[in-house]
Amino acid sequence: MIDGTWEPFPATRWEDAFLSGNGHHGAMVHGDPADDRVIVNHHTLVRPNGSEDLRPPELADGLGRLQDALLAGDTKAAEGFGAGRPLVWVQPFHPAFRSCVRRTRGLHDAVAGYRREVDFTTGEVTASYEAWRSAVFVSRADDVIVQHVTDLGLTADLVLDHALPGAPARLAVGRSTVLTPEGARLALRVGYPGSALGYTGVTAARVDGGTVSVSGEGIRIEGARSLTLTTRVVRGAGRPDLGELWAALPDGDYATLLDRHRPLHRTAYGRTSFTLRDAAPDRELPGSELLRAPGSPALLERLFAAGRYHLLSSSGLLPPRLTGLWTGDWDTAWSGAFTTNANLNLQVASAAAAALPEVTEAHAALVHGQLADWRDNARALFGARGIVAPSHTDGTSGHTRHFQRAYPLHLWTAGADWLLQPLLEHAEVTAGTPDAALTGALVQAALFYEDFLSHEDPDGNLAVVPSYSPENRPANAGWGTVNATMDIAAARHALTTAAAHAPGHPSAGHWQSLAARLPDYLVNEEGALAEWAWPGLRETYDHRHLSHLYPVWPLDAINPYDTPELATAAHRALELRGSENDSAHGHLHQALIAARLRDPSRVSAALGSVLGGDFFHDSLMSAHYPSRNVYNADAAHALPAVVIESLVQSTPGRLVLLPAVPAAYPAGELRGVRTRFGAHLDLRWSADGATAVLRPTRDARVDLRTGAGLTLTETSAGNPPAPLELTAGVDRVLTLGPR
Repeated sequence: MIDGTWEPFPATRWEDAFLSGNGHHGAMVHGDPADDRVIVNHHTLVRPNGSEDLRPPELADGLGRLQDALLAGDTKAAEGFGAGRPLVWVQPFHPAFRSCVRRTRGLHDAVAGYRREVDFTTGEVTASYEAWRSAVFVSRADDVIVQHVTDLGLTADLVLDHALPGAPARLAVGRSTVLTPEGARLALRVGYPGSALGYTGVTAARVDGGTVSVSGEGIRIEGARSLTLTTRVVRGAGRPDLGELWAALPDGDYATLLDRHRPLHRTAYGRTSFTLRDAAPDRELPGSELLRAPGSPALLERLFAAGRYHLLSSSGLLPPRLTGLWTGDWDTAWSGAFTTNANLNLQVASAAAAALPEVTEAHAALVHGQLADWRDNARALFGARGIVAPSHTDGTSGHTRHFQRAYPLHLWTAGADWLLQPLLEHAEVTAGTPDAALTGALVQAALFYEDFLSHEDPDGNLAVVPSYSPENRPANAGWGTVNATMDIAAARHALTTAAAHAPGHPSAGHWQSLAARLPDYLVNEEGALAEWAWPGLRETYDHRHLSHLYPVWPLDAINPYDTPELATAAHRALELRGSENDSAHGHLHQALIAARLRDPSRVSAALGSVLGGDFFHDSLMSAHYPSRNVYNADAAHALPAVVIESLVQSTPGRLVLLPAVPAAYPAGELRGVRTRFGAHLDLRWSADGATAVLRPTRDARVDLRTGAGLTLTETSAGNPPAPLELTAGVDRVLTLGPR
């Protein structure tokens, strides 16, 4: 069962509920015949907590003194920059409510014949037992959650229930119920304490046969053949007109609404596929049983498919949060925010290569929607033009607000370059060059460094000061330092990229000269790429973040082909890196870097830590820590990127085939990958070699590299020149054989 998963019992925990979503609304489906609960989510639902109107403090007047002190050797100087300001989390993400269809007769335990299933190709979640069947999907065509329940003589109570775990006690809750010839209309209005903001959920209930009456806080249905619910959530100030909201719900029965939705979802999901030769024996197992067999190829197949499905389903209005688009608890860890210094980029890492432009477009919506706030950050904190991204956002404000001595995330200046990189990769995959909006953002990133890079080190190089490597510190200094490797890489990349894509800008030449004056990366006494390129700072190796390896992944500024000595040092840094608290994102970040450095054994070890660490719920959504501790989408969404990077890597001028294939997966097929030089690629590999079919959409000239033990034997047009010449519209077949 490659393109779906199933269970022989209902979900008893919301974490195990099967998921559906369209990037705006999300649904979590328990599939319980006795109490058929669907938790309703929406990307805009964040609870006001006093942070929504906070602006970055005016700290720029003290920046020069801080820079001088750090360069003079005061390793604690940064701890006073922004001191005394409270740590304020962004507005927390929360669920809307759950719709509950409670039958007067039904099943309370898993029984023979019961099946709960999610079809990744359509986004439809179904559960069935005897005559009872429940089906749910979130429509991409109509932006509603649709549920259809059938049973002979269905008798049930329907209620919209906001009282999910962690719900604040002082919520203002109002309900409305109107009977209609088709059934009923229900509304739930929820106001946040001390705020004019709130949200409203509206549901149209279409009942086939039987009778409907108002009952308690909902309706009672007796003797019906079926029930169809259509639900939408809106957030805003004041009391919306319920009549208008109900009238805006789409007409049509379940089949009609599904027919409108299905092609939109299926087209997006079906662009890429991944199969393993040895997976067949376990493919039909339920997900919970597969998870108990971490070495099964069928598990990696299914998690790849589930990861793409959940990533697509949670991306639209915004990219995925820490919890994707779903939560069943008002108390989400880390506010269910977008954590931008690692997690968000890891989650969307496969979007360009795995042919999910919908994900990149959602990421672009977040970035471009906050550029004005990023400019405020640059001016207020650093007295500079340009943009500085925050380390956390709730999707509304992009202002920096995380001030803490131990995690001085307000000192992190690399965020804009880091967050723009997925958009740049998408542009390379599609058009080949950035559009005007992205070019403008790249220019803004360079303008920041033009103003910020004002100090030199004793050797005359520009110094990045203050500097911070998320979320780590040197073993012998304070958190805020000089020349974090990630900051050097981001500054160099931002300046050179803006100069390349905006050559007519008056500062383009100056940006190139600034980039040339940045310091080299430092290789420490242990032969490892240092996290801080500043004399005397000692490494802290046991940490979940790998920010200093940013030039390896995703930038490819350090690689085994162009910079082999630095690649060796980066590999040594990876060898010395610990996993600290076993965060899923740390393991998969290590795997992505190991793949770039052509280390299949380390890719295997990182994957094994996640597959064997009890990180996945029955829903195949993941957790942040082992033993399914803290619902979190990092592992689920990042895993497809690890699979692709181990099999195919590309830059605008290079293709690498089979760079780091784990030994446990000796044969398989990856189809529909997009390359950054504008070609679609299908790849099949086995112990006997591999075949790659390239379908270029534009002319390209690329350097072809292969994994260890493989050589190019032939193409459809004979041995290729070096580099490989590709012509738009002309397929190219590459055959690799063992040495």
